Amino acid sequence: MNASMNKTYWAKPLEVEHKWVVTDATDKVVGRLARDIAVRLMGKHKPTFTPGVDTGEYVVVVNVEKVKFSGKKWEQKRYTWYTGYPRLRSVNAATRLEQHPTQILYDAVRRMLPKNKLGRKMLEKLKLYVGPEHPHQAQNPELVNLGAK
Repeated sequence: MNASMNKTYWAKPLEVEHKWVVTDATDKVVGRLARDIAVRLMGKHKPTFTPGVDTGEYVVVVNVEKVKFSGKKWEQKRYTWYTGYPRLRSVNAATRLEQHPTQILYDAVRRMLPKNKLGRKMLEKLKLYVGPEHPHQAQNPELVNLGAK
């Protein structure tokens, strides 16, 4: 067997081309949509995926206020955070959607990415917008259907 056939490809950061994709979150389940977004941000859908290199794409999500949960999660799912004062603050998913509509999908995707510098760099490539408009038309984003069953 020829030794040149067994070479492993390792992506270099300067060789990677980051595409832009846009998706509509209307009536998509949060977990399934977040899974597909995280895979796109990491670049795991590409054959050139390299663990230590950001090979992912920029993902623009419009209509994030129209996402949905399955079951009774709108009332039962709790988001907690620490403010610096004694005790945790907590709200349910319906309240979080009213106050900060982009935060539900942002937190779901953030928790699926690596917890290091590379993961924070990948998360910067996620652009979430309330409503159907976004300011990234100049990048010619490709329309993709993420979060489908």
